[in-house]
Amino acid sequence: MTVLFHLTGNTALVNESVMMYLGIYAYGEPRFNLTFNPCNANIDSLCPMNASTEIEALAVIPVSESDISLVPDIALSIPDFEGMAILRIFSNSTESQIACYSAVLTNGATFSHPYAVAPVLGGFAAIAAIFSFLTTMHGDSVSESRKHYAHGVSIFMVFAIYQHIFFTGMLSMNWPSVLVAFWSNYAWSSGMIYSTRMQNAINGFLGSNQGNISMVGAAETGVDSNNLGGGYSIAQIYKRTMSNLPFSSSRSGVESLTARAMETSLMKRDGIANKSTGYTWYGNPVRPGLPLPGNYSGFSGTLAQEDIPASDAFMTGLIWFLVLIAGIVLAITLIKVTLEFLFKTQVIKTPRVAYFRQHWAKFIGAAIFRTLYIAFFMFMALTLFQFDFGGSAGVLGIAAVVFALFVVVMFGAIGFAMYYQWRAGRLVLGHDKVCFAYEPVFGFVPCVTVLLESSLGEKPGRRKTFGYIPWFGFRSAQRKDGEYLAHENERFTVRFGWLVSRYRDSRWWFPSVWLVYDLVRACFYGGAANHPLVQVFGLLAVECIAFILIVKIKPFEATRLNLILIYFLGFSKILTVALSSAFEVRFDQDRIICTVIGVVIIVIQGILTIVLMIAILVGAVSSYMSLTRNHEGFHPRRWNGIRRKYLKHIDFAATDRPAPPPPPPPPAPLIPAEPYFKVGSVVRQLKIEDEDEQYLAHRDESLSSSNRGYNHEDQTDTPTKAPSRPHSILSQTSTSNLPFGARPHLRHTIRLRFSVMIYDRDVHFHLRVYIADRAPETNN
Repeated sequence: MTVLFHLTGNTALVNESVMMYLGIYAYGEPRFNLTFNPCNANIDSLCPMNASTEIEALAVIPVSESDISLVPDIALSIPDFEGMAILRIFSNSTESQIACYSAVLTNGATFSHPYAVAPVLGGFAAIAAIFSFLTTMHGDSVSESRKHYAHGVSIFMVFAIYQHIFFTGMLSMNWPSVLVAFWSNYAWSSGMIYSTRMQNAINGFLGSNQGNISMVGAAETGVDSNNLGGGYSIAQIYKRTMSNLPFSSSRSGVESLTARAMETSLMKRDGIANKSTGYTWYGNPVRPGLPLPGNYSGFSGTLAQEDIPASDAFMTGLIWFLVLIAGIVLAITLIKVTLEFLFKTQVIKTPRVAYFRQHWAKFIGAAIFRTLYIAFFMFMALTLFQFDFGGSAGVLGIAAVVFALFVVVMFGAIGFAMYYQWRAGRLVLGHDKVCFAYEPVFGFVPCVTVLLESSLGEKPGRRKTFGYIPWFGFRSAQRKDGEYLAHENERFTVRFGWLVSRYRDSRWWFPSVWLVYDLVRACFYGGAANHPLVQVFGLLAVECIAFILIVKIKPFEATRLNLILIYFLGFSKILTVALSSAFEVRFDQDRIICTVIGVVIIVIQGILTIVLMIAILVGAVSSYMSLTRNHEGFHPRRWNGIRRKYLKHIDFAATDRPAPPPPPPPPAPLIPAEPYFKVGSVVRQLKIEDEDEQYLAHRDESLSSSNRGYNHEDQTDTPTKAPSRPHSILSQTSTSNLPFGARPHLRHTIRLRFSVMIYDRDVHFHLRVYIADRAPETNN
């Protein structure tokens, strides 16, 4: 490995002998350093430094493998290698630093591909904008269009995710190079688009007062940076004898050979500096107001990837926003003119765009207000950052006007919407209670929640309250059947549909909560730039609280928006801020570990982007189904069933009623009962007749008579003819006319009485049975 540096410039010093110090850093650690005398290195333009001589130096310095052995191999191969080279020049007369140059070391691989990735992201945003506008302008009525617009592709969702990713770089952390490179692909969504003419015009307007980027931890160009790269020790450069200086002829042994070999290498490359094609610039000098190359601290380090100074961020975003507003007005006007032309030529005959043709100016106003709503967080963060950053009086005045304009317009709009509903009787101001309730999480984890008493009825039987605080608030009026009324008012939808149409009928007021949430976030992002620990941990607390509240509210009518904007975006915000806290300078985290954490953040935000793209494609298909809802034919035909279910889902979701419980499962078929009684053993118990002397005598008489024909004593040993079958009791002649196995009845009568009570609900039976054990005797 070798290090090549090329230096050109000039000086105002008349005659000054200098020393040079070169340091190579990789992932925050010094890997190689060299102090040398330019005279010994054959750099004549610096020997001595003179105002009449143009400075030009070129050197190639070999770096041994042992110098970089501590850097893991994977760190050298992953994109955006984090390294820098610092060249310092010291005056021998004053023994102080008079110049410092910094350059970035890269390995040629990077996550930053704005010319390839940004058009793809912009294309998906354009798809979302087109289908969102089409579902708005197409329909037989305002309420019908609103219903399908609420379930279509949301451009608000797109920019909320894009801006969340890019504005993470506004935190005053010491970012790894992989993160700022990845975020550069999203810079366009926040208005950070570089233009040379625009930046020159902004710099001319700002004047010399461009703020101080060191407040966010960045190392500014043109400022004394003694601590850059860990600083240096002047004692190691000058407080040594000449025998210890590099390239000294008094050095001996291996050190002398190494020094002379390096000096020879420098001399061999000296002639190339005079050739016009002997070297190539692998970069450009940084602009004023940008941090030194290799420094990625704070918002300045993030913006440096776009070559935009932090002092120009607010004005750059404002100018591109005004360009966007003009483009929206022009686009809607062109659509109106095109439709009129197509209707006159009878190319289009559908009456379902008649409302847009008549009220296209209202669509322009709604589109502008919707754009203001989407850009609210962006301008709150940029204006507050400009106030904290400082600058000229002109830019601070413009920032104050923009801040006031957004706050007044947005909060004024939602306030007027609430007043409109209250005057119409659709918004009720009443007393309520803030209750402390026990509600298990995931069905078994104990948890205490805070909620309004009016919301307890949404999940009856699952919440147990144990305390409350008196409260009051607004709530939407309801019909007797439980339906809300907000979206049924066509005049209300025409005036405030740009603000409330995507929310549930009972949550149309949610934009007021979202605006407060965005304003608080912006205060931490832009207003707390000087206090990084307060900024990151305060923001983490805000994101956690907001996530819990928004999950409980579930404001959006479309399930897709609830899933992405609440869960995916919420988890991404919390995890990103939590992981970003590791980059605080005071924690002094190893830069290789910081790079690994940065890759984890890239994976999280990359997954969020992929989910967004899938949602845009699915939303485009669902919007196509909405646009063809009145067509008898639909292609592809195999999607007809899906379209019917989707349209039915839209109609039901517009009622804002809870989903009906699933039908009970069909009863299981009856299985014929099998015998389950089994006799294992039999034990004979004493009966009444066993104790009756008359019965026992009769039984003994029967046994004795049956044994008369068989006597063991009559047997002799003389063999006789064997009988046809063996003798047995069962084979003897019967002495009565009773069948086999029957017993003769006793001559007395046994009477038994049974009482049986049978109950069947309200009807019962009482049965008495009288049984005579012996039939009455008859006379012969």
